[in-house]
Amino acid sequence: MSEEKQVNNPLHGKTLEFILKQLVWHYGWPELGALIKIACFNNDPSLKSSLTFLRKTEWARKKVEKLYLNTFH
Repeated sequence: MSEEKQVNNPLHGKTLEFILKQLVWHYGWPELGALIKIACFNNDPSLKSSLTFLRKTEWARKKVEKLYLNTFH
């Protein structure tokens, strides 16, 4: 049943790490930090620290997912 729900979900099968790497590749850390104003993108950004924060902070993860969808879909 859950498979049927995911058919039209453009994020299905994409990890948070994949999404973040794509955004960093496309925008770079400075522009990403300007688009989504969170400290882990603006103060000494790294993939590891950003993923740690995003996995714990739902509102920030939602902003990242929305930007990914707006950029690539």
